[in-house]
Amino acid sequence: MKRSHIIILVVVTVLAIVGIIALTLVLTPEKTSPAFDAAVRFTNAAGVGDDDIARALLTPDMQTYVDENCPDGSVSACILAYTPPEWGTLIRDGSAVYRRSIQDGDAWDVLLVATYQEEEGFAGVCIYNRVEKIAEGDWRVAGWSGFVSCDESNAGLQSLRRADAPNAIRP
Repeated sequence: MKRSHIIILVVVTVLAIVGIIALTLVLTPEKTSPAFDAAVRFTNAAGVGDDDIARALLTPDMQTYVDENCPDGSVSACILAYTPPEWGTLIRDGSAVYRRSIQDGDAWDVLLVATYQEEEGFAGVCIYNRVEKIAEGDWRVAGWSGFVSCDESNAGLQSLRRADAPNAIRP
């Protein structure tokens, strides 16, 4: 193969890789939608015990629910109680990521997948967040469910958005 052909092949390969990376950065749903971003940030904050951030991402009704029903009014305490101790905790802030969503009127039902310390479930841990618009650009979590292994039959978005889903909270 000629040297010029090798150079062209390398340039085309590098451009293809750069293009794929650029498209991934631009088309990452949680970065392009404030609703999806709120769901991801809430789950990551609550999963690592950052109550200040997690609480700020809840609707007023959910904040009241947390105050009245979670140990010490801690949203993280509620969330951490759903997962068995043998799973450990979220690996780090940022381990929960957007998977898919369904629009429901003005709200979004969002499915996230998270990785826990002990790598629970081949496909991770599935988490559902109901996200509602409070004001322009202000989306907050109005309910959640899941925190179950994605290997389970009831871990899909359609199942987790039902009122009888595992760990379902919707005041």
